[in-house]
Amino acid sequence: MAAGRTTRRTTATLTVGAALAAAAWLGGATAVAAPAAPAPPSPTPTAPGVHPGVQTRTDGAQCTANFLFTDGSATYLGQAAHCSGTGGATEVDGCTAGSLPLGTEVEIGGATRPGTLVYNSWLAMQEAGETDPDACAYNDFALVRLDPADAAGASGAVPFFGGPTGVDTDGAGAGEVVRSYGNSELRGGVTLLSPKIGTVAGTQGDGWSHDVLTVTPGIPGDSGSAFLSADGRALGVLSTLQFAPLPASNGVSDLAKMLDYAREHGVDDLRLVTG
Repeated sequence: MAAGRTTRRTTATLTVGAALAAAAWLGGATAVAAPAAPAPPSPTPTAPGVHPGVQTRTDGAQCTANFLFTDGSATYLGQAAHCSGTGGATEVDGCTAGSLPLGTEVEIGGATRPGTLVYNSWLAMQEAGETDPDACAYNDFALVRLDPADAAGASGAVPFFGGPTGVDTDGAGAGEVVRSYGNSELRGGVTLLSPKIGTVAGTQGDGWSHDVLTVTPGIPGDSGSAFLSADGRALGVLSTLQFAPLPASNGVSDLAKMLDYAREHGVDDLRLVTG
């Protein structure tokens, strides 16, 4: 759901020109389908500089950063793997879909210098010859290394909601409350609809992905944005906009599984930076 060019990884093709109309229709559908949980009484102030929820641009494709990570020597900002995809909207299998190479520069909101794409789950799976269909379908995670000048002042806090307090390692059951913060350029800088609260409707792919209904749904440009569990743990990454089987739902790829995969395929000692 990258904005700025044709959507890379949605179950329905949305161009930027059509996305605003679709978002208005989806917003009405989701308002009925997704019961909202109470928002925190006092929204967490947004930190300056680089933090979860800032916009990223990879070869013109705009996405939303999810969480901050470190391996003890460098600091990374997470985004969806499909944000650097080079294929069309029907190319959704990460084990075969095209991607820009590692080393690609990524523009980061709040940063003084571009970051560098250093891990992409699609490329990692292709290099490993991955055959697990669930991993191929839902492992949608990338890391952008921050320039040291920006890493020093980066914050791990998710705007509005705060956290994360850690990684959610036990998945999400149906009915569980979730929170997210999207930052699509299609909102024209209006952040009123960026905070999202909703519920988990189900799980797919042996726990690799969670179907989520939020008010309002994620739209192109929200791709990669963070999802928090009810207790503030990092649950997942917004990956898809879905019209079926649940209209106006989003597919959220499970962060714990994607981090384990990254650690096993070249990013040793990777850990979440809490908010």
